[in-house]
Formats: sequence, structure tokens, C-alpha cells
Amino acid sequence: MSSATDPWGRVDEEGTVYVKTTDGERVVGSWQAGAPEEALAYFKRKYDALATEIGLLEQRVRTTDLQPSQAQQSIQRLREAVTDAHCVGDLEALVKRLEVLTEAVGKRREQVKAQREHARHEAREIKERIVGEAERIAAEETHWKNGGERLRQLVEEWKAAERIDRPTETALWKRLSAARNAFTKRRKVYFATLDDQREEARKEKERLVTEAESMTGSTDWSETAAAYRDLMRRWKLAGRAARDAEEDLWSRFKGAQDTFFSARSAAFAERDAEFRVHADEKEKILAEAERLLPVKDVRQARQQLRQIQERWEAAGMVPRDQRDRLEGRLRKIEETIRGAEESEWRRTNPEARARAEATVAQLRNSIEQLEKRLDKARAAGRDRDVRDAEEALEARRAWLEEAERTLAEFS
Repeated sequence: MSSATDPWGRVDEEGTVYVKTTDGERVVGSWQAGAPEEALAYFKRKYDALATEIGLLEQRVRTTDLQPSQAQQSIQRLREAVTDAHCVGDLEALVKRLEVLTEAVGKRREQVKAQREHARHEAREIKERIVGEAERIAAEETHWKNGGERLRQLVEEWKAAERIDRPTETALWKRLSAARNAFTKRRKVYFATLDDQREEARKEKERLVTEAESMTGSTDWSETAAAYRDLMRRWKLAGRAARDAEEDLWSRFKGAQDTFFSARSAAFAERDAEFRVHADEKEKILAEAERLLPVKDVRQARQQLRQIQERWEAAGMVPRDQRDRLEGRLRKIEETIRGAEESEWRRTNPEARARAEATVAQLRNSIEQLEKRLDKARAAGRDRDVRDAEEALEARRAWLEEAERTLAEFS
């Protein structure tokens, strides 16, 4: 059998196949079935298959999320395959590719480690937030439906979050469970207390309904209406009974009120019909009273007003919706006549006239003295005294003007 050579191997005359390495030649097989060239081609194909497998691993490391541990296992397997490879080719090149790949996987391992650490840190923050909110709900929430629903959502958020180290995970989960239990216990206590409160409210409202129903036939309209208002105040303070009892009691309570106030409205309607006649009479009296204005003779106006007031009282009550308007018109007439009386008294009061005359005389004398002081200050060139005298004169002349108007009212 002839021999054949290749840059990376050879076949000797006996058909032994060698591969060339940095440590020398190594036997990789034997070929007896054909030409040496066919042997080299066969063992080169085995090399190409090994190189292709390494290439596929390189691609997976670059383009997929292959776990570093899995990649390292594949590298180790391929490294052993290259070491013991029965093929012809540049085995050192394959070793170098595996070394480069090992470095890439190492970097990837560090990245994955950092990502996992970051994810655990975020997961811890998330779970601490979940536990904190759950503990707040357990301690403060009084909207029980919303609180229970939110706690269920927090548990789902916990399940969706990444896991963290076991001790911290266990401690936080215990706090979350304790918060849920505390909320449930507080809710049970509340509703147990609420049942007691509702029962007390039902008893109190039973008493209020009985009292309300006992007054439906009363004709003491004012006092009974006030009593119903007080019952309503007490009803609001009593709290709520259970829904069915509350609706039944309220129906009875409102029915009692409606019975009384309907009867009162009917009585008031009958009374108002009578009072409307009184209102018509008072309209006529007002028309007569308004003819006293403007006041010309105070004494005569007062006498006629006194007679009108007597007739007004004798006319009786008027409907409530007209009372303020009618009373207001009469009050306006009374105030006008009273004002005329006061004005007349001031005008004819000798003591008041004397006081007004004295005030005018005093102010005129003061002005005369100030004018003399002003002349002296000007002559002496005392500017400050001039200003003081001018200011004082201005004030007293204004006072004199007002005093003279008051005195004129007595003429």
C-alpha cells in the first residue's frame, strides 16, 4: 500500500493514519480498504464534523440564553473529544476555539450571576413592599371588602415575584401570613361587635317607632312637631339596625310622621282659609294707614295710627305666607310716624336748642381766637405756628358748619 501526506496528517505504507500536533504525531486510525487519499479524506471529514459541532456550540452561546453550566458541560465534552479525536486536522485550532468559548461562557456566567443577584434584590424589595402593605391593611383598613380583595392580590403578586434566599423568603412569608390572619381576626371582631350594635340600634328604634306612633292623633301641632323633630334627631344618633329591620322600622316611623303632618297640614289649610279673610281686612287697614304718609300733622297722625293698630289687632291672624309682608308694611308706617315725632320733639326742645346755640357761639369764638393767633404767627414769620393754626382753623370751621346745620333744624 502506498503512503499519502497532508499538512495535518499522513498515511504510511501499512495504512496507519497519523495526525500532527505540537507534541508530535499521534496515531488516529488504520485504513486498509482503499487508497491513502481516501483515508485522509475520511479522517478529515471526522475533523470537520467535530469543528461543526464546536461551531454550533459557539453559535448557541452567542445567540441563545443557553445556561453557562450547560455550555460548560458541552465544552468539557468537546475538549475531551478533541483530545482523543480520531481525525486529521488542526486540533490546536479547535482547542483554542474551545478556550475562547470557555472565556465567553465565564463572562456569561458572571453576567447571569449579576442578573440573578439583581433579580433577587428586586424580588426582595417587591416582597418587602407586599408585606409592608399587608401589615398596614391588617392594622388600619376598615373597608373590609376592599381590604380582603387587596390582600388576595398581594398574595398573587408574591407568587409572581422571583424567589429570594430561603431564610429571608421564609421570614417575609411568615409576616405576610400573620398580617392576613390579623386582618381576618380584626374583621371578625368588628362584625361581631357590629351585630351587637345593630341589635342595640334595633331596640332603640323600636322605642322611637312606638313613641312616634303614639303621637299620630295629637292636635297640639307645635309641641308635637317639635317632638317629632327630636325623635328624628335621636333616630339618626341610634345607628343602623340590620337591613331588613331597618327598612321595616323606618317605614313605620315615617308612616307615623306622615300621618301627623298630613293631619296638621289639613288643619292648617282649614285655618288658612279663615285667615285669608283676616288678610283681606288687613289689606284694607293698610291702605288707610298708608294715606297718613307723608306726615303733616304729627299729633293727628299718631292718634289715627293708634286707632288703626287697635283695628289691626282685632282683625285676627293671617296666613303664615302673608304674615311677614303685611306686618312689614305696617311696621314701616309706624317707624315713619315715630321718626316724625322724634324730629318734631328735637325741633321744639328748648334745652336742645340752647345747647346748639352755645356750641355755635363757642366755635365762633374759638375761630376768632385762632385767626388772631394766625395773624401774629405770620407777622413773626413762625412757619410751624402758622401751619398749626391753619390746621386748627380748618377743623373748627368744619365743626361750625355742622353745628350751624343742627341749629337750623330748630328754626
